[in-house]
Amino acid sequence: MNISEAERLSRDLVDITEIAIVTTIDQEGFPQSRAMFNLRNQELFPDLTDCFADDLLLCFTTNTSSSKVSHIKNNKKTSVYFCRPGDWRGLNLSGTMSVSDDPELKQRLWQENWTMYYPGGFSDPDYSVLIFQPCSAAYYHQLEYLKWSTKEAE
Repeated sequence: MNISEAERLSRDLVDITEIAIVTTIDQEGFPQSRAMFNLRNQELFPDLTDCFADDLLLCFTTNTSSSKVSHIKNNKKTSVYFCRPGDWRGLNLSGTMSVSDDPELKQRLWQENWTMYYPGGFSDPDYSVLIFQPCSAAYYHQLEYLKWSTKEAE
């Protein structure tokens, strides 16, 4: 497997995986992982397909009051993991995460059923968008494994 093929297979995996495991570093320096909606999943979020370029830039939504937001503000180094265990496929991305309060982006990603999390809608002060920019990727499928740089971390 070469880098071009691994990149294509990685994008395919991201497009079909329902959840992403997002890991931040807490204030004591320990990793904290949690499952989050994968907004790039074309089946779950078909109206968001055109929001993402053909690269591995990722967006997530979360409560501004969540611990992950304070983790990111303290240490933006994060990782995001996607997998399909039945196929022995996985992708680990390392990079930086930032918190965006861009009202246009928040509205563009907004899903009507999210009012259960954010009663005030896309302008709810507890609704935030996280933007993840990978700097390295590691893709595996069965016994094949390839790691490469995607771009410099900020």
